Amino acid sequence: MKTTEDTPKTIDTLKVPQKGEILEGTVIAQDGLSFFVDLGPCKVGIIFGLEYQKARSILKNLKAGDKISAKVKEAENDEGYVELSLKEAMEETTWENVKILKEAQEVFKVKISKVNKGGLITEISGIPAFLPTSQLSPVNFPKVPQGDKTEILKKLQLFIGKELMVKVLDYDERAGQIILTEQSQEGENIQKAIQELKVGDVVEGTISGIVDFGAFVKFSQPETEAEETDQASLLLEGLVHISELDWQLIEDPNQVIKIGQKVKAKIIDIAQGRVSLSLKALKTDPWQELELKTGDEVKGKIVKFNPFGAFVQLVLPQKESQPKIQGLIHISEFGTEEKMKEALEIDKEYNFQLLSFQPQRHWMSLRLK
Repeated sequence: MKTTEDTPKTIDTLKVPQKGEILEGTVIAQDGLSFFVDLGPCKVGIIFGLEYQKARSILKNLKAGDKISAKVKEAENDEGYVELSLKEAMEETTWENVKILKEAQEVFKVKISKVNKGGLITEISGIPAFLPTSQLSPVNFPKVPQGDKTEILKKLQLFIGKELMVKVLDYDERAGQIILTEQSQEGENIQKAIQELKVGDVVEGTISGIVDFGAFVKFSQPETEAEETDQASLLLEGLVHISELDWQLIEDPNQVIKIGQKVKAKIIDIAQGRVSLSLKALKTDPWQELELKTGDEVKGKIVKFNPFGAFVQLVLPQKESQPKIQGLIHISEFGTEEKMKEALEIDKEYNFQLLSFQPQRHWMSLRLK
């Protein structure tokens, strides 16, 4: 009589498949809209019906003898087959790979298939992935005057069919979302150069693009950093937000800057490999020069209405160059927007009293005197 040690260990090979388990098998054959897979001793898997339709584009490239991994949907159906899902197995494996890619910050290549107004669309093993416009490299970012969305979309459409190097920025398996950020060799060099910069550095550059929310400035590294990194010829690019263009309230960046203009800017933030610049930080703050206090009487010109009230630009006769400093007269001073527009006229000057004057916050509220 054979001992237990002498008995062949067949328990693993005869293991009953469990629902949700991912199994490896060998393609046997295709019969119409059914795909058969050899899963080992006495077990044959089948991909059919809805699962066949879901994986049709993948199955058409498979042939007998190919190895595949599939997820068990039903351990044994009425015909004795193990019902499988190739699509779900691939998605589960893909999400695991996405997790690894993000944790390793690995750079990989994708091909852009579609675009929308927000950015570029690709896929990773059949799962849609999104590359937002904001995550494009400075080289590929669509710098469109006035931020015209139609023009931005046209520029984005030029990427369809092109390959880009990317990294996984974030993902949400439950929502089925993968967010990417563009990477490139040039981008890696830029990121290394950016690491040498410091908040407070002053750089000289050229306005390279104007959008509705600000302006892009191309600049070289400060000389000391450039020498240390041996990248003196490398051009970096930073964003000056519209609020950092000037101390005055600006609605259209084109009012104060133009493409090709030479500027000096101060680095005010470096985050996620992006440089934020300020032009106004190198200018005298006119708010701090005002010798005013709450309760003072001032003259001002109405420059704009909005649902909250009217914007008033101070008129300071003692100033040779008028700083465009604005305050707000609140709608509550009139009761309704209609009454406000009856009492005030655009471009007309009136006498006001300061209800609140906070130069540190660049804020003032007024009322008609």
